[in-house]
Amino acid sequence: MIACAQNGEMDLIITKEISRFARNTLDSIYYTRDLKKHGVGVIFMNDNINTMDGDAELRLAIMSSIAQEESRRTSERVKWGQKRQMEQGVVFGRSMLGYDVRDGNMYINEEGAKIVRRIFHKFVDERKGTRVIARELLEEDIRPMRVKEWQNTVILRIIRNEKYCGDLVQKKTYTPDFLSHEKKYNRGQEEFVILKNHHEPIISRDLFEEANRILDEKSLSQEGKAKHSNRYPFSGKIKCGRCGASYVARYKTRKDGSRYQAWRCFEGVKHGSPHIDKEGKQVGCPGESIRNEEVVYLMYLVYRRLKYDRRKIADHLIGTINAVLSMDAEGDAAGTDSADSSERDEIENVVNELINGIQYEDEFYTQLLDKMVINDRDNMDVYLNMLPLKWSYRSISGASLPTSLSTAVASL
Repeated sequence: MIACAQNGEMDLIITKEISRFARNTLDSIYYTRDLKKHGVGVIFMNDNINTMDGDAELRLAIMSSIAQEESRRTSERVKWGQKRQMEQGVVFGRSMLGYDVRDGNMYINEEGAKIVRRIFHKFVDERKGTRVIARELLEEDIRPMRVKEWQNTVILRIIRNEKYCGDLVQKKTYTPDFLSHEKKYNRGQEEFVILKNHHEPIISRDLFEEANRILDEKSLSQEGKAKHSNRYPFSGKIKCGRCGASYVARYKTRKDGSRYQAWRCFEGVKHGSPHIDKEGKQVGCPGESIRNEEVVYLMYLVYRRLKYDRRKIADHLIGTINAVLSMDAEGDAAGTDSADSSERDEIENVVNELINGIQYEDEFYTQLLDKMVINDRDNMDVYLNMLPLKWSYRSISGASLPTSLSTAVASL
């Protein structure tokens, strides 16, 4: 309708009331202004407003605000009524594999129930994985419900669905904004409505609990493997001070599209904010995330306070550098020997002077960091710990050495 009016296909729009025209005040003002620019007026019959009048916008803003507030109250009343119905056992939702939903009740669909029983039998009794079960169902040309083909995620959802053992959990999703009506998964923002033994089960409770116990064991074993992953220097090393779970690495995207790495409590990543889940367990964590560069710098500050033998570290470092340069020299032309020797002597002199407490100008450290990037030898990472604090941190924040300090810290 708006597009037709903008294209000159109509001169006037007549609507019963403001709530039928737009959901909120901003939309009402925006669209009536835009239509007025195109010479199209809007008449709201119940409110006696014609947008072509001089005082129409002020009256429209007032009445739109009232209409918006009434929409909010209506939304709250509807949500309250739905929750009361849920508590009484009325089912909100559509039919699913094994069950038909009619008039707020669940009835077993025997054709789908046979498939559900087969899935649980294969998973528990035959100890087949979800991918194997999905593949076998595809090979048997058994069609799934509301999806194109069987996948392991579909099998997982069936095994986790408490409806198959007779329980009903509702409010798994919620609508945070009554204006947008966008639904989100409920991760503790609102209370679940849980009814035990609500309807006739397809499988026994013992079978359902055994299947989920197997899934939980597999999940724990996978989490254990992740804790010992060496993909990131701090994997499995950061513990949450609130719940004790490990922090895991996550990538986030800024408004400009760039990405950065941060660490967050695994319990919070998995379950969201603290709440009681559908099984009556306390899950979730309010632990805040921390950027990776902050973790690296904090680790650096801790390491700076440790007491260690700088002379011993320097001797080991110089020995390693000499060994690497010697190996490089064997494969190079004879003319490069003098260059390697000169570089070796320069590095050794700088290390000795740093150990003796000699300080250099900022320009020197800039050149030194550049040289370390060019050389690109991992064994020189320990060298960073001998630089002044501001230059060690600059090598992190300025991204001159994006992985060097992390590698050095991980080796401690």
